[in-house]
Amino acid sequence: MILNFDSLIKNYLFRIRHICVYDIRNPKDKVRVEMRQAHRQTLTFSTSIGLVCATLFATASAETVTKKHTGHRSKSSQQTSSVTTHAKAMPVTVVPVASTAASSVQMSTAARRRLFTPRSADESIVVTGSALATRADSNANPVQTITAKQITSTSATTLGDYLLRLPSIGSSGTNNTNTNGGLGMSCTDIRNLGPSRVLVLVDGKRQVPTFGSGSQCVDLNSIPVDQIESVEILKDGGSELYGADAVSGVINIKLRHNTTKGDILIRGGITDHGDGQMGKISGYKGFDFDHGKGNITLFGSYMTQSGIRQKTRDWAANPWNSDAEVGETPTIGSSVTTNTRVIGSNFDVVSNGTGGGNSGAFHNFASSDRYNFASDQMLTNSLQQAVLSGDMHYEVNEHFDLYSSIRYTHKDAMNTLAGNPVTGATYPSTLSSAVTLPAASPYNIWGEDVSLYRRFSDLGERKYEEAFDQWQYTGGSKGKIVGNWMYDVSMSYGQTLAKFSTENMTNYAHYLQELGIQQVDPSDANSAVVYNPSICQASAGCSLTNPFGKLTSQQADYLRYTQNDHSTYQMRDFNARVHNNHLVHMPWQGGGDFGIAMGLEHRSEQASYTPDVLASNGDLGGGATYTGGGYNVTEAYIEGNLPLLHNMPFAHDLSVDAQGRWSDYNTFGTAYNWKTSINWAPVRDIRFRATLGTSFRAPTMTELYGGHSISYNSGNDPCAQASSYGSLSANVVATCAKQGVNTATFVNANSSQIPTLVGGNSALKPEEGRTYTFGTVITPRWIPNLMVSVEYWHYTIKNMITTLPVQYIVDSCYTGTNTGWCSNVASRSSAGQLTQVDDLYSNAGGLRTNGLDFDLNYRIRLSPHDHLNLSNNFQQLIGYLQQNEPGGTWYNYAGRLFYQSGYGMPRVRDYATATWSHNNFSLTYMMSYTGGMRFNDGSNDLSCKVYSYCKVPGIFAHDVTLNYNTKNWQFEVGVNNILDKKPPFVPDGATNTALSMYSEEIIGRYVFAQIGRSF
Repeated sequence: MILNFDSLIKNYLFRIRHICVYDIRNPKDKVRVEMRQAHRQTLTFSTSIGLVCATLFATASAETVTKKHTGHRSKSSQQTSSVTTHAKAMPVTVVPVASTAASSVQMSTAARRRLFTPRSADESIVVTGSALATRADSNANPVQTITAKQITSTSATTLGDYLLRLPSIGSSGTNNTNTNGGLGMSCTDIRNLGPSRVLVLVDGKRQVPTFGSGSQCVDLNSIPVDQIESVEILKDGGSELYGADAVSGVINIKLRHNTTKGDILIRGGITDHGDGQMGKISGYKGFDFDHGKGNITLFGSYMTQSGIRQKTRDWAANPWNSDAEVGETPTIGSSVTTNTRVIGSNFDVVSNGTGGGNSGAFHNFASSDRYNFASDQMLTNSLQQAVLSGDMHYEVNEHFDLYSSIRYTHKDAMNTLAGNPVTGATYPSTLSSAVTLPAASPYNIWGEDVSLYRRFSDLGERKYEEAFDQWQYTGGSKGKIVGNWMYDVSMSYGQTLAKFSTENMTNYAHYLQELGIQQVDPSDANSAVVYNPSICQASAGCSLTNPFGKLTSQQADYLRYTQNDHSTYQMRDFNARVHNNHLVHMPWQGGGDFGIAMGLEHRSEQASYTPDVLASNGDLGGGATYTGGGYNVTEAYIEGNLPLLHNMPFAHDLSVDAQGRWSDYNTFGTAYNWKTSINWAPVRDIRFRATLGTSFRAPTMTELYGGHSISYNSGNDPCAQASSYGSLSANVVATCAKQGVNTATFVNANSSQIPTLVGGNSALKPEEGRTYTFGTVITPRWIPNLMVSVEYWHYTIKNMITTLPVQYIVDSCYTGTNTGWCSNVASRSSAGQLTQVDDLYSNAGGLRTNGLDFDLNYRIRLSPHDHLNLSNNFQQLIGYLQQNEPGGTWYNYAGRLFYQSGYGMPRVRDYATATWSHNNFSLTYMMSYTGGMRFNDGSNDLSCKVYSYCKVPGIFAHDVTLNYNTKNWQFEVGVNNILDKKPPFVPDGATNTALSMYSEEIIGRYVFAQIGRSF
């Protein structure tokens, strides 16, 4: 007798399904009881029936209730899962049938049909990095997925705060610890390649950036954490599929959509110093209509977070002015004092504040006169944010599934800095580059022209307030064309409006009037000046002031000014996409279905930045010029995926993928990018993957059209530290002498800052690059639920668009190593101070960086009620070579910290988590590690024999979170930086640490709690 096992299995599955149908549709139907019992008696494994039925029922119920989709996918890609780099088969949660019986009433006909349709074991999904739905284990791109639970298990109030934990996220972006020029924005970065080289998507769609003075990015602060379902990070170039700005990778944020659930969440937190308070409330609710053919999901949230003042942290309360040489006493604070400082030909004195006109009213400048700006400065921004969003789709039929979504965000950010220091005018002003008090002034007792330096704290601390209004609408239709051909046509329009307000600025033109100072040549910032009191007397509201006394209220009001700048950014994006996952089946044994995807995109972007009228005309002694411009690009892409072999000897899976994109810019012409990849699994337990692709990046509007302004970048005047250059010190002394500066007596009024002209460059050319990765993923069958992956990655960029460390420019000039940079250094002021160093965006030589990623995920079943989840993300940076000028020297910045700028490239970074779950309880431990680095000023590593500090050690941070969840309630409490680890000491001239590197340590120990209610 020959048994037909195939028929037996089919009959077995049919009976299970038959029972489940009765159990689900008619759980209490007495007429069917006997029939169900008869069927059960024929099954050997009757004890498994409830489990199997529950699994089938849970799958159908989950599909009906949540209807998960990403960016309104077409039907061919409705099955979605959180996929890590190993992307194993999707787990199914089993729940008792009784607990979901009530939900079965809501199940649509389509859901029932899907429930009882046999499924392939190789479920296809769409993962960032491909436009095709493929099996999860055949994706060659290194993609890391972050779930909503992982984000909310930390103290992160914004997505940008969370991403800083990940080793692949660099520190050269902007985050909430950047208060001096940060604009309240959060700009992310992959592999330390900069925010302009990473593409941020939401549900697969481009987002409108936020535009500031000299910066632009998709602001992660504007995307509420509670609306996020998952985040996929493509840690590989994606220009050939997504466009030019995906050089380093893509971050695709998937939001909650299309649900019938509701949820309200309240969250709060505070540091153990009693500051950094955070409060948040959010909620969402989804509604089905027309028998499940349509759905509307609404979301809203409000979040407020107070800033942290620098004086409240003992490690930052006394900021070093610069890195002291060995044996020297460090200088603390700024050399621009609140009482007027006077520097003449052979003296340096400070007013006693009495306003007296004799030598007894002054004393020699000493370290005790320095102003400690930490008393007024903030370490983190204060944030307030409100978000409203709505999502709707309606399935007319299988050919027309209409969808639309809209999101509006209003955000306010605030930070403070010390009172405005006034030392002279900078670009674009033509007012006096130095505050020179003429010898003829009645308050000048020295008989010569002298230079004045004063910090106007009596006007109040500078208060920066940034207000952002951003909205984006996306609408379209998707569905079946014919056969397996699917389409998705959409249009997105977004706009960001921003206002930047700075209170208590000093009207420099009015200050000169109050002093009676008049330029001989008003068009020349270095012009000689004369004393002429009539210029004040002729100006309404002006009264002559004693530069060494206190301001009257009238004089203060005449000087005080609130600067208001405005920016806007608009984006229009039209997309037409088609794909066929099963175009043709390969005609050989083990062959799969060839898939193809194609698309057209037309995008236009316009931006403008309008500075305050007094900032642009120079009356404030500096400011910025107007920024405005735009571009449009038409693009087409194609992708083909060929599964060569599956379930064959030495080829459990073998597939190749190829992508290409053609771009036509109205500014730079055409460009072509391509990428190819291969995925090979000889057996189920191990697979190998590799990618190779090119990139082309056109300059952003900031880089191309950005208005010029003076930024006080971190750096030291070479004439103030001539002895620190070793064998090149003699060159520095000689160069300074040619400019009339005696290095033995020179006083640097700008302390650890250099006036730097920044802005766009219309002569820029696009970047070109190449990226390749290869690695392996191990999922051994003998160790269930274990995944280990190792990935090698390498990026090369030519004609790199960047700005350079300003220290590199001045050092190259003054040491004579490259005198070509001297053309970027403007003439010194009459007081011998640096007035301007040009550091506009330029096409530098190039960049090469490479490294290794090691990822591990392991789920261990300890008992029927206990599980342990382990994960680890590790990055080893092998090299970071940068060529600062075409044909120039290659500098290896791997393991270096740009200590003056606050960001660096550690060789080792690691983030590990361990979660123990027991029934409704779970306890999560998180550890992050940042490796040690050597200090570098952009030119050289600092010598440990010369400087007091030359490196930082590696540093660990530890967090703990406890969760308790019931059917409808969720409770969570946690402590971040539980050991209250302090950030390493970094003499950056402002905060005593590297703000972009150690955000968690800067905040200190932080406690938070949240409660949620589902309905």
